[in-house]
Amino acid sequence: MTDPRRILGIAGSLRKASYNRLALSAAQDLLPTGVQLDIIELDALAPFNQDTESSPAPALVAFKNAIRAADAILFATPEYNYGVPGVLKNAIDCASRPYGDSAWVGKPVAVMGASTGLFGTVRAQLQLRQSFVFLNMHPVNQPEVMIGNAAKAFDAQGKLVDETSLKLLRQLLQNLVSAIGAVRAPDRHPLKRAA
Repeated sequence: MTDPRRILGIAGSLRKASYNRLALSAAQDLLPTGVQLDIIELDALAPFNQDTESSPAPALVAFKNAIRAADAILFATPEYNYGVPGVLKNAIDCASRPYGDSAWVGKPVAVMGASTGLFGTVRAQLQLRQSFVFLNMHPVNQPEVMIGNAAKAFDAQGKLVDETSLKLLRQLLQNLVSAIGAVRAPDRHPLKRAA
């Protein structure tokens, strides 16, 4: 029996009942066979400070270890002021440092987002994709999962009920799992100086 493929789910909101956390819960119910999705919280991460990056706090060590142990990453982001929430950008920055010791390198990654507005986190997702380039991650580009009008897409119990969103999310997960087999993570940061 082989170990399951492991996806690490990261919500870009600290709110316990956030639609993006609910979207990750929905993803757990749509996974292909032999895949598990663990959701990690960001509330213990301190703001990034380069002065302390050489002696990371236990919460950051645990976060980077969880990323490294995962076969792929699934971000679920809200959109604040036309962009990525600060808490999510902070988590990305923290786990990418110090230079040459990024936990993100080589990871297949997918992104989705839920919003009460019509546009369903279009701009925030685009900003995340820009970060993936420098982080040397391997993004799944299609389908785009942008859950607009989230108050109607989820029922009173927090279950995702919008059929289009469910269909797209299921396909996104299948494509992310396929990407795991197609990508081999490099042993080190591509710009890390030789010892």
